[in-house]
Amino acid sequence: MRVLIIEDEKKVASFIAKGLQEEGYAVDVLHDGESGALQAVSVDYDLVVLDLMLPKLSGLQVLKAIRREKAKMPVLVLTAKGELEDRVSGLDAGADDYLVKPFAFAELSARVRAVLRRGSREVTKLCVTDLEMDTATRTVKRAGQPIDLKLKEYALLEFLMRNANRPVTRTMITEHVWDIHFDSVSNVVDVHINSLRNKIDRSFPFPLIQTIRGVGYMLSDPEK
Repeated sequence: MRVLIIEDEKKVASFIAKGLQEEGYAVDVLHDGESGALQAVSVDYDLVVLDLMLPKLSGLQVLKAIRREKAKMPVLVLTAKGELEDRVSGLDAGADDYLVKPFAFAELSARVRAVLRRGSREVTKLCVTDLEMDTATRTVKRAGQPIDLKLKEYALLEFLMRNANRPVTRTMITEHVWDIHFDSVSNVVDVHINSLRNKIDRSFPFPLIQTIRGVGYMLSDPEK
């Protein structure tokens, strides 16, 4: 899952980003409404965490811009404006949820998961042949055997499973699994693919991760 944080308080933004990264999300951070709105409508995010009090464009203006272009993109509003009138305005403008500062990260994390579950793209259990992933418990099994994955390995596998039987390019992978500062010319995608193959393919009767020459990779049932 890839998350965009639009928050002008840099310490708050860093705190949120670090927490979400530790939970396996790919996180981008911007600090003003103008650049945030442009980024939100031009990149395919799974969730936007949006402050309302922003420079250049207000959070409500950003939210309305998102809804004009991407009606179904989940947006969690995070703000110090906690009056009933403010909450109603945010929800009426299209927010999926509303959390008032100060907040505990545990609650933010739970709300992020809840908003994503309500989104059309969120499925808690993914299966490709004998490979199973539970995104709620963040566990992976193949043929009933638990597979221990590092954070980026898990994120990469989740992206591949959500796009099962469909070729995905290295660019598509980096856009969803790594943040906007990722060096796209590095070989880190291939390194992580090899690591995944060692864990989910090597000890099993048939491989699931296929290399599509000139394109990228695909996770699929080789018997189909």
